[in-house]
Amino acid sequence: MALIRLGFERQHLCLLKRRSSLLLKLTAVVFAVLLFCEFLIYYLVIFRCDWPEVKTPAHDSGQKTLKAMFLADTHLLGEVRGHWLDKLRREWQMERAFQTSLWLLQPEVVFILGDIFDEGKWSSSQAWADDVARFQKIFRHPRHVQLKVVAGNHDIGFHYQMSTYKIKRFEKVFNPERLFSWKGMNFVLVNSVAQEGDGCHICSEAEAELIEISHKLNCSREERGPGPCRGAPLLPASAPVLLQHFPLFRRSDANCSGEDAAPLEERAIPFKERYDVLSREASQQLLWWLRPRLILSGHTHSACEVLHGAGVPEISVPSFSWRNRNNPSFIMGSMTPTDYALAKCYLPYENTVLATYCVAAGLLVVLILVHSGLLPSPLLFGWNLLRKFKTT
Repeated sequence: MALIRLGFERQHLCLLKRRSSLLLKLTAVVFAVLLFCEFLIYYLVIFRCDWPEVKTPAHDSGQKTLKAMFLADTHLLGEVRGHWLDKLRREWQMERAFQTSLWLLQPEVVFILGDIFDEGKWSSSQAWADDVARFQKIFRHPRHVQLKVVAGNHDIGFHYQMSTYKIKRFEKVFNPERLFSWKGMNFVLVNSVAQEGDGCHICSEAEAELIEISHKLNCSREERGPGPCRGAPLLPASAPVLLQHFPLFRRSDANCSGEDAAPLEERAIPFKERYDVLSREASQQLLWWLRPRLILSGHTHSACEVLHGAGVPEISVPSFSWRNRNNPSFIMGSMTPTDYALAKCYLPYENTVLATYCVAAGLLVVLILVHSGLLPSPLLFGWNLLRKFKTT
């Protein structure tokens, strides 16, 4: 009787060891996959990005180089269309991507080119406050890093939805500064939603503000003396970089290329003025008033590079979120008052992360089946197959 009891206890102890071993293996696999997919992959991917070099090094010309990040269309979901799982997945992706980029790349200023929120155009006061709190958590940054934001149609509504209340609410959170000068460079942050040109009160105010900025920039390029520029604020003489949400007018994305351009079947679809892009008139006005050396915009969620007027380049920055793209990215700019160099930094692909999880799930199933005896051990199966091959 004692022998039977001893044998039962040994069998029970062996079973417990096997179960503990299985649980340990499963835990190790789950932990390793989570660590890789939710943390390490961002470091491995973004570590490959590097700041581009300007043709004339800043130290050779006595100029200072500014390291700037440009990203667009984060589209933080709100209470109406935001499913909790979608929020959790996409917002965690953006938070890890942004925080990893700050740590690895050490930018001095970050520009977000509109559509920060998805439901700002109709959100209630409480929903807006909740969305802002989530934004500030995701895009938190050290004090020495400046964060500049322009408004998009999802933040304040399209022209027919836009109101003074929504604009003031947006500007209360994000500095309404339209002209930002640093290290001898000028950046003009345009509320492109208000560039409708129909004489509306908000549009007229926005145009008057841009005309005043144009006057200041023109005066910075001229010799000081008697005349309209006398007493004007002294700005760097550098031609400005124009930052806005809507792209300037172009017919379509037919001439755009690259892995993060719009899908081939969508590139030839004509753009609608004042909806997909600014009108011809508004685009020509901005080029005439500001005479920029570079334009960066968002809104389309896809990459594109076009030339306007006398060869002024415009870069459409793809969306930063997995919700809009499988391969999100941002632009890195090394800038001096007379030159600049741009490079693109891709973030982890969403399908890569999903595929990793699928492979891990398959591995867990195999481990469970092997442990339960429903599937022979792959190592044992391979060894027996090798022995069988040798004997023949």
